[in-house]
Amino acid sequence: MKDRKWDLAALASIPLIMTLGNSMLLPVLPQISRELHISSFQASMLITVYGLMAILMIPVAGYLSDRYGRKKVILPSLLIAAAGGAVCVAAAWFAKGASAYGFIIAGRVLQGIGAAGAFPIVLPFVGDLFKDEKVVSKSLGLIETSNTFGKVLSPVLGAYLGLVLWYAPFIAIPVLCIISFLLVLFLVGKPEPGEETAKMGIREFMSCIGGILRQKGRWLYAIFAIGGICMFVTFGVLFYLSETLEAKYNLHGAMKGYVLAIPLAVLCLASFGTGKIIGQNKTRMKWLGFGGMLLLTGAVVMAGFNSGIYMLTGFLSLGGIGIGIALPCLDALITEGIEQENRGTITALYSSMRFIGVALGPPVVSLLMSRGHWQVFGTMSGLGVAGGLLTLFAVHPSQEKRGGGNREAGPGLRRLPHIKTQRAR
Repeated sequence: MKDRKWDLAALASIPLIMTLGNSMLLPVLPQISRELHISSFQASMLITVYGLMAILMIPVAGYLSDRYGRKKVILPSLLIAAAGGAVCVAAAWFAKGASAYGFIIAGRVLQGIGAAGAFPIVLPFVGDLFKDEKVVSKSLGLIETSNTFGKVLSPVLGAYLGLVLWYAPFIAIPVLCIISFLLVLFLVGKPEPGEETAKMGIREFMSCIGGILRQKGRWLYAIFAIGGICMFVTFGVLFYLSETLEAKYNLHGAMKGYVLAIPLAVLCLASFGTGKIIGQNKTRMKWLGFGGMLLLTGAVVMAGFNSGIYMLTGFLSLGGIGIGIALPCLDALITEGIEQENRGTITALYSSMRFIGVALGPPVVSLLMSRGHWQVFGTMSGLGVAGGLLTLFAVHPSQEKRGGGNREAGPGLRRLPHIKTQRAR
């Protein structure tokens, strides 16, 4: 295996930049509300519309990446995301009020389309580049760490940019996307010989995907749901903290950004450490994922009993550790459990569920906050319990090697001889 560190570094720039392009807005949403004279719910839709478009387009991008190649999908997608950021900047510069808001929403739609063909395709791309499952797990941990590091950096960077101009975070988006485009263009090579994806017609492709979901649906659907829960809680907490720090504690600008970064920083560290230790042990992935969801649930419940800024931030940070433990385990189970021919589409479906969490978190929490403190934390803790139960009862990983044979597969799985049981691999 050739040294792929530069390929991996370039690919890691994508989740970092896509996360910055979305999460940088969280600390400046109250400021955007004031500038455009819109409600906090309308401001939260700037996050939601991005996620909704990604949800719709991710399966399409996954299929195209399986059919035509990962890089051929990622590069145009980065340019589309850059164009979306440029539309937002133009709207903020030339329009005012409701008119500006409408055009910014349109720009965010473009960004969501671009995001659909960028970060979700990175996960199967990493699986394509490496043959050793241990290396794949470690690399996916690095990708997830890059994603979470973007979340750590985004509130601080967004808050500082907001001090310059309320729409400065939008200006940063095209610049960052072009940087990532150049890195991928020049540093990422093709998979090693023998690792290229086989090209299938649409009917055969859909038959194979249907076969995968029939045979592996139990654990795949569970992981899809857990991923969505993790992102719902992450973005819901960020929105809640952003609003609470301004309204209750009068924290603005960079100081608010630093407080928002604390739970995300520990999430990032937990993600990095988990990626290092899970290796090829799928049983370990399951139980670490379960432990992460258990920790998240307990931390959110305790946060509900504490309204002081220090205890609230501390317990939410503990919940961030739980999410940081769970996410690399989910990534590895998905990527290593699906063969290369269909990996892009299955991981795309998983990414769609994560984006559902991203899209729903801020507006749902915005509505729950008007109904009371425990409406927010009761909902989040209930979702944590659901995620833990799904991990415990629906994910049953075996220790079979990826690519093992199976002569008993049905006709819908003729291109997927490795599928035999309901268990995650």
